[in-house]
Amino acid sequence: MSQHAPTDDGTPDREWWKEAVVYQIYPRSFNDSDGDGVGDLPGVVEKVDYLDSLGIDVVWLCPVYESPNADNGYDISDYRSIAAEFGTMADWEALLSALHDRDIRLLMDLVVNHTSDEHEWFERSRRREDGYEDYYYWREGLPDEPPNNWESFMGGSAWTYDDVREAWYLHLFDEKQPDLNWENPAVRDEVAELVNWWLEKGIDGFRVDAINYVSKVEGLPDGDPDRSPTGLEQFSHGPRIHEFLRELYERTFANYDAMTVAEMSGTTVEMAGDYLGESGDGLDTIFHFQHVELDVGPDGRWDPEGWGEWSLPELKRITSRWQGELGADGWNAVYLGNHDQPRIVSRFGDDETYREESAKLLATFLLTARGTPFVYQGEEIGATNAEFDSLDDLNDPMTIGGVEGLLADGVVDSYEEVRDLVNYTSRDHARTPMQWDDTESAGFTDGEPWLALNDDYPGINVEAARADEGSIWHHYRRLIDLRHAEDVLVYGEYDLLLPEHERLFVYTRTLDDERVLVVLDWSAEPATVEPTGVDAADAEVLIANYDDPPADPVGSEFRPYEAVVYRL
Repeated sequence: MSQHAPTDDGTPDREWWKEAVVYQIYPRSFNDSDGDGVGDLPGVVEKVDYLDSLGIDVVWLCPVYESPNADNGYDISDYRSIAAEFGTMADWEALLSALHDRDIRLLMDLVVNHTSDEHEWFERSRRREDGYEDYYYWREGLPDEPPNNWESFMGGSAWTYDDVREAWYLHLFDEKQPDLNWENPAVRDEVAELVNWWLEKGIDGFRVDAINYVSKVEGLPDGDPDRSPTGLEQFSHGPRIHEFLRELYERTFANYDAMTVAEMSGTTVEMAGDYLGESGDGLDTIFHFQHVELDVGPDGRWDPEGWGEWSLPELKRITSRWQGELGADGWNAVYLGNHDQPRIVSRFGDDETYREESAKLLATFLLTARGTPFVYQGEEIGATNAEFDSLDDLNDPMTIGGVEGLLADGVVDSYEEVRDLVNYTSRDHARTPMQWDDTESAGFTDGEPWLALNDDYPGINVEAARADEGSIWHHYRRLIDLRHAEDVLVYGEYDLLLPEHERLFVYTRTLDDERVLVVLDWSAEPATVEPTGVDAADAEVLIANYDDPPADPVGSEFRPYEAVVYRL
């Protein structure tokens, strides 16, 4: 990888990962080739031509490693082995080859804040085998007194007492996901070795999971009980994180033409520069969470009060800071949804009256903002949130743990009291099977799907979308083509117009003498673009989500969820 300095004119150097469009695949829910109800690697291979036809450049593949699936593969028991339900290493190699044959690159998911409790390292550590005693965070103590008050993201204490070792171990996530002790140089050696092992196999980089948690405050002191989860300030962006990440970069990514995108909740624009580029820790880009936490309650994701409310001016403020304040050595990861978020058209659009229009508007934003866009499977057909009528309908341990925590604490008395919250925010929305056609099981499997399908698949599916030239799918394809053709949409400077407008999100992208204007009526009401200081009298429409967009945007009324890109 090379993270070059900016050119003399201030424009960042070209990099393939800046110009790429990334498509995220959640393999369990993408395509099942053998009828067992679980998506698999041969199923992804079957759809490589589909990915190519959409025009994407990179696939980010969620974990397919050996795992007992306490957290759907994010609890890894063997980093160098493929889980049998997904196939074999030969199947993985066939996928890599099929992608590379079509000039599509592959990112794997790097999950190294924690392992599975069934990983060999943990088994050896719990038995106090020589050299493995300190691979994880162990603390002595009575079985009914956790070492501190830290809480897990899955609900409950972040500590579990292990009867084998007769000690407590730390797990910021599920109890079957013990945290690795990065303070131990041997652990960092293991991580560097497995990263290089995969890079040597020919992958093109990693999405790095939950990496902001690898450094904890020395002594693991109690956390502030008013923060959620308790202890967050003690284990997020800890004191040695820059040392750990820079060391990993120098031993691994720096030696390959590889892309890294790090999941780092709690990261601000001011913090990001210390992580990005050669002047920072070597990361290429970051998934920050500020825009996807706009609508959570004041006490966090599972606060039953105050959730679901957000304003466009606030979204613009957050987005525009990240678009404009990273500097030439920084780069954005542009996303609205992924496997941990609800469906974007249900959250940021209108999944009923204006589903198609709003889904196209969201696509327009993703593909014209400054940074590398990430499209999550199903977004290209306007996939919507499902309905979960009971706790039994859910699979996601974070959702289940959140609800059970509210019940145990007496905050609510029944699932019905938080049903609307669950149906707004659950991670399971993104994990319902991909809807390929209107046949039984939506063409995803010949068997029983591992997670129930969304009921709307007869009308919302890939086959129907590809048959309709005016569909959301074709709008994504055309936007991707436009981004590939227009350097200004990749490297152009971003400038926000009308920052306080309640319905309009308007911005320009400028590169040398090229200038593009993006107008988004991000609402279910018509809105008029008042004079903005932009001369658009001779504007050329590059793409729009209505058939007859305004020729001159200034002074024109835009319809609900209308999205137009103009060349000025």
